[in-house]
Amino acid sequence: MFSLPRRSLLALLLPAALIAGAGCGGGDDDDGGKDSPVSRPAPAAADFPAAQGQSLEQVLGNATGQGPVVSPAARVLRVGENRFSFGVFTVEREQITGAQVAIYAAPKDVQSPAIGPFPARIESLETEPAFVARSTAADPDAGKAVYVSDIPLDRPGAWTFAALVREGDGFTGAFVPAPSEVGEFDPVAVGDKAPSVSTPTADEVADVAEIDTRVPASTMHEVDLQDALGKKPVVLVFATPALCQSRICGPVVDVAEQVKRDVEVDGGDVAFIHQEIYVDNDINKGTRPQVNAYRLPSEPWLYVIDRVGKVSTVIEGAFSAEELQAAVDKVVPAGAS
Repeated sequence: MFSLPRRSLLALLLPAALIAGAGCGGGDDDDGGKDSPVSRPAPAAADFPAAQGQSLEQVLGNATGQGPVVSPAARVLRVGENRFSFGVFTVEREQITGAQVAIYAAPKDVQSPAIGPFPARIESLETEPAFVARSTAADPDAGKAVYVSDIPLDRPGAWTFAALVREGDGFTGAFVPAPSEVGEFDPVAVGDKAPSVSTPTADEVADVAEIDTRVPASTMHEVDLQDALGKKPVVLVFATPALCQSRICGPVVDVAEQVKRDVEVDGGDVAFIHQEIYVDNDINKGTRPQVNAYRLPSEPWLYVIDRVGKVSTVIEGAFSAEELQAAVDKVVPAGAS
């Protein structure tokens, strides 16, 4: 009934390239999911079959048929808790924005005992209209939402993933291509001391377009990371709105711009820094030294760093304004924002 997709670069890039608002049904939206998506909490785990030592193949035996395409939207897997983000699509590559989905995982292959379910919440990437860049608005594939499951993985190496999608009183199922092996990549993580590297500022360049592909450029080029670390909390966004391989860089920079406004209005003293990905904004020249210092294998990434220079929050890929605000609240003293 089910076939395991090939692991390929296309499989890794497909979800983020298609995380767009226009979609068709598969969820509980009366209009078939065509309205702009909103953030939603995860459904209850009890709404999905428990793995209870079954193999991943047996778990998928609860499905009555092949489900929609479920594709990962981030690349890095670690031993421990993982923010497993993904998109859900029709076979015509339109996003399903209101589905109820749970992820299951098994070490090695489909015959191994599975863990799960891990129901997914939906995080909206939408902002107030004033914070939607022209470059975002002009991109028909710019992201609008992402599904997120929190999945604990207890060992390194290969894992296999699958999803059950609730359809009325039953389920459809799909295998999910693994974005990488657990432990394959080692970017700077929560609890690490943030690397102190210099980030370019607007007053160092003749044209801010040299250090920002967003149109208009973001306002997050006022502070050099090297000058802020250890003195105040920092929100560091690695993203390239014009050159993003995942089509979600523009929306997350918009999200950061909105949260920056909110933090400043509330009196919070936080340095917001947007760092581009490629040398001279040219993919062929490779990644910038700041990206290399944080050992990032993909884009975009969010780092929220506390006032002593320790990493407090890390998110690979898309994030909502609510998620970013919650991360900032962890590093800003009570009453300061």
